[in-house]
Amino acid sequence: MIRETHEDFLSIIKSYSPDPNQPIAVVRKDFSAFYENFQHGERPLVEPVEIHKDLKGFWCSVPESLPDRTILFFHGGGFTVGSTQDHLGLIARIAHAARARVFSVDYRLAPEHVYPAAVEDALAAYRYLILHNHLPHHIIPVGISTGGTLALGLVLSLSGHKLPLPPATICMSPVVDMLFGGASMVANRDKDWITPARLNALRTVYLAGQDPNDPTASPIHANLSRLPRLYIQVGTHELLFDDISAFVKKAKWAGVVVRFEIWERMFHYWQMFGEHVPEGHEALEHIGAFVEEVFTR
Repeated sequence: MIRETHEDFLSIIKSYSPDPNQPIAVVRKDFSAFYENFQHGERPLVEPVEIHKDLKGFWCSVPESLPDRTILFFHGGGFTVGSTQDHLGLIARIAHAARARVFSVDYRLAPEHVYPAAVEDALAAYRYLILHNHLPHHIIPVGISTGGTLALGLVLSLSGHKLPLPPATICMSPVVDMLFGGASMVANRDKDWITPARLNALRTVYLAGQDPNDPTASPIHANLSRLPRLYIQVGTHELLFDDISAFVKKAKWAGVVVRFEIWERMFHYWQMFGEHVPEGHEALEHIGAFVEEVFTR
């Protein structure tokens, strides 16, 4: 089997561009098909649950999953598309690597439900786990892309709701600043598959005119001293590279213990494409090792 180079595979991803003039339901269907097309491996055992009448979660397990390890997972998709269903391949690999059960949340999406609806749903999911006897120190929020933003928004919100913190949070290429001001937005525009226009549209649709400096929308503007231990992955070819690097620097200055992994030549969402990008599988193995370290320390 001949494997594509990183550049060849990036070109394949870039060739997909949703038609913004289509109804949002059509765009979501197309994106789901796009994500699922790159995930051909094992699927987890899935059990749906109702968090409340407007919010569903999905318990996803593999044979290695331990009952006292819970990954609270938030999918990506720019707050407008994406679901548990189209991330099942990624979820299965996380569950294998971490030897954990994954509780994935289908949070409400924009434009029907704008900020802070998704953050409220993340909080509701965390509260649901605690009310159903999942101890906070056995839960690790994990998110990819804007799902990473939600994971950060969740833990930043917990103290205000008098809820205990989890022991750690894991973010794969999170959006940390809705102003998108990092120099890599220009320097990496030909190296990544997402575009500045798509990121700016994300801000417009998701925030719907609300303040982009709000801490749970742009965590870089939060009081980061409230955060638990962090593990963050980013690729050097990402548009978001400088924003994420600045966030990590600020978190460290605030006294947060941060493990920051920089992956050479990797583009946004590379962990999702592990069937085609070997570093995708490797990155998830690193996440699994981190989870093991957190839960056995």
